[in-house]
Amino acid sequence: MSGILYVVGTPIGNLGDMSQRAINTLDEVDFIAAEDTRVTLKLLNHFNIKKPMISYFEHNKLERGEIICSRIESGENCAIVTDAGMPCISDPGELLVKQCAERGIKTVVIPGASAVVSALAISGLPTGRFTFEGFLSTSKKSRTEHLEQLKNEKRTMIFYEAPHKLAATLKDMYNTFGARRISIVRELTKIHEEVIRTDLQTAAQEYADGSLKGEIVLVIEGAADEENEKEITLEQATKIALEYMEQGLSASESAKRTAKETGFKKNEIYKTLID
Repeated sequence: MSGILYVVGTPIGNLGDMSQRAINTLDEVDFIAAEDTRVTLKLLNHFNIKKPMISYFEHNKLERGEIICSRIESGENCAIVTDAGMPCISDPGELLVKQCAERGIKTVVIPGASAVVSALAISGLPTGRFTFEGFLSTSKKSRTEHLEQLKNEKRTMIFYEAPHKLAATLKDMYNTFGARRISIVRELTKIHEEVIRTDLQTAAQEYADGSLKGEIVLVIEGAADEENEKEITLEQATKIALEYMEQGLSASESAKRTAKETGFKKNEIYKTLID
């Protein structure tokens, strides 16, 4: 009789968030598939759980997936975990669940903490509809293309980001989205948990030095409805551009930034400024 794959959520920082059901499941399965066995060993030791583990991560997922599925089909129960949070979400475990589905292997989810939903909940931005975009590419070209595809996305957008890439990402986001609201959520559930609610222009300027550290989630407001975009008149847009010029920007750069914020064409604003 075939076994079961349990998809087990683990804490994203605070071990107090580990559910009793998750503890029981890890204690009862035959083996555990872990992203990093060293990280998972610390978790198991904390809860006094002793189970054999198999390494399962991005670069061995195809080969290990086959091994794991075969063991489950032979009657063993397996739990898959990631280093933190829900496995299979922007995570190689996605493939293992797919392989199990294709082979008719039963999968059961043991819900746990999720950085995506947790960050959204405390962002202060609309939560009714949202899109999770994972990590942006390290390639400038791919990153730009990804952001351009989202330029008119009206839902709240959620991204993961690494501290060393944050400055470049915020700059690219401001260049694409303009001065939209953003919540930078860092170190969720940990001692230094912080929510920075600001706008992309301010964020790109203030954190260009790479000063923010830790695990970071970016929550960005979606594009405004066309009706709301039309509420700003060309005269008002010109005043915004004039304020930029007073800050020392050229007429061209002021018109460019204002165009991103208001939806008017750069040439329209620039012509009004010159006139």
